[in-house]
Amino acid sequence: MDNAMSLWDVLSSFVDTLTGHMALTACLLAVTDERAVGRRLKRWPPLLLSPLAATLLSAGLAVSLPWLGMTHYFIVSLAILAMVTLWTRWAWGFGFWRALAAVCMASIFQVADATLSWMLYMEFPVGEGFRFAAAIALHLGAGIAVSLLLYRLRFGKWFRLLLDGETAPRRMALLLFGLESVMEALLRLAGGIQTRFLLLYYLLVTATAALMAALVVYLAQRFDAARKIQAQQDVIAQQRLYEQELESIRQEVRAFRHDYKNLLAGLSHQAGDLEGLRRTLSELDAGFDLRLGRKIQASTQIGNLQIPEVRSLLLTKLAAMGERGTACRLETLYPVTAVDMDTWDFVRCLGILVDNAAEAALDTDQPWVEIVLLSQAGQVHLRVSNSYGNRIDPGQMWREGWSTKGEDRGLGLASYRRILEGYPNASSCTSWDRGVFVQELTVEART
Repeated sequence: MDNAMSLWDVLSSFVDTLTGHMALTACLLAVTDERAVGRRLKRWPPLLLSPLAATLLSAGLAVSLPWLGMTHYFIVSLAILAMVTLWTRWAWGFGFWRALAAVCMASIFQVADATLSWMLYMEFPVGEGFRFAAAIALHLGAGIAVSLLLYRLRFGKWFRLLLDGETAPRRMALLLFGLESVMEALLRLAGGIQTRFLLLYYLLVTATAALMAALVVYLAQRFDAARKIQAQQDVIAQQRLYEQELESIRQEVRAFRHDYKNLLAGLSHQAGDLEGLRRTLSELDAGFDLRLGRKIQASTQIGNLQIPEVRSLLLTKLAAMGERGTACRLETLYPVTAVDMDTWDFVRCLGILVDNAAEAALDTDQPWVEIVLLSQAGQVHLRVSNSYGNRIDPGQMWREGWSTKGEDRGLGLASYRRILEGYPNASSCTSWDRGVFVQELTVEART
């Protein structure tokens, strides 16, 4: 190898990079509020390829492009960020933007730790080998200590809250990427700081990292407050809907009572006609089921939806379809209390399927939509059926922009597919036959 980088340089670079990855992993577990730490660490071995690749890339750049200077560091750092993001996406089952946001947030804390270890390496008055070992130990120890502190402060709970929503992961990833770049720049600037200012410099770096963490918590609290207000509004809307349903049931009972008296009066003239009496009673029972039983059943089905976000969405969608003249049927035979995927991602998937079903049904003479939600042993199964009358091209259906209404309108199914790519425990199925279009989604319980 060229003299530009000795064997010691290569080995120390690999050990330093490996230690940085270990500290980064500890911070990553904390910022994602991971509780199944052992399960994530079982997937850690493939991440060893990242420090190895980074070391080889650094050595290659030092030999072939020695004039790069500081750019060398940022190229290697960007490569590490990309590799760790891909690993996080696989290990956690996150989407790309969610994984990038988590890695950038963890990197902010890890780089702050690296600044402290770098100061020790530069200023500790002992042999280089001992200084290096002490700096490595301090880097890893500080990373673990910071992660434990973040766990205790429940920082990960607030951070994950910020990643809810359709565009939130992308916005947060870009913001945190910019902030992480600032931290990397601060680390590189340390080489030009005079010795008497190093302590002040590190306090500045620590304060910067703390302010970034405080900014994340503040944004998460604002988002949480807005979501709680929305939830309260949804509860009020649900109560109004229930009141309307109860009033409707009361009116039906009054009408049925009036009809029942008339029917009893008529039955007295059929006392000798047993077959006619049986037929009349059967019609009376059918009329009860048609006019009142269905309303009571619908209220029971809504009550089984015990995930507030799901219940609010379906109440809104059912009301909207009813106003447009679409016959709606909801079936939830057992209580649905949880789903093993991000709640807001599940709500987005549900909303896309119901919206597509409602829109497609309107193209038929008798529009109808049926929604079935089943929950058993941790598994949640969703089935959305609707009447349809358009031709469907299976090869084009999942293409972004495709729609039976024309080009550049169908974005839902493509988004639906992208969401599911981040959940290996979720599977979807689509079928259509004889005027019935069916979309199914099954979410298994992750072990």
